[in-house]
Amino acid sequence: MGAGKSSLVLRFVKGQFLEFQESTIGAAFFSQTLAVNDATVKFEIWDTAGQERYPQLGPNDSFTRAKKWVQELQNQGNANMVMALAGNKADLEDKRKVTAEEARVYAEENGLFFMETSAKTAANVNDMFHEIAKRLPRAQASQNPAGMVLVDRPTEGSRAASCCA
Repeated sequence: MGAGKSSLVLRFVKGQFLEFQESTIGAAFFSQTLAVNDATVKFEIWDTAGQERYPQLGPNDSFTRAKKWVQELQNQGNANMVMALAGNKADLEDKRKVTAEEARVYAEENGLFFMETSAKTAANVNDMFHEIAKRLPRAQASQNPAGMVLVDRPTEGSRAASCCA
């Protein structure tokens, strides 16, 4: 049984849940646009096979894989990226391998935000993506605290001017 990444994306993008989702082979691409805080955020999501790099890691294998991805992104990614940890399958409380508290503590210690979700019941799926979208402008604004002012391009025949101030 997988972590439910494909089901989470399918629920967010198409509002659907397939009880018997095939394991992802290769990759699939999805996009979804949200309006948040007077801005439009376009999610471009690559859904890739989850088992290809970290097979057979033990009882918390999906959590262990998530930690390895976080570490890889922190080492190689943009310092201002927004990372979220989804505790999916919240509807399967009796099969839980990682407590919500354990995931929450890990998320806080590593600069992520954590949200329990259920692709099956749709619990918190849209909320998680909305929270990511709300955090994006702040992350991008902190990259360039002074901001950037764009000015009109000169019309043909006038002297060239700088595009930014």
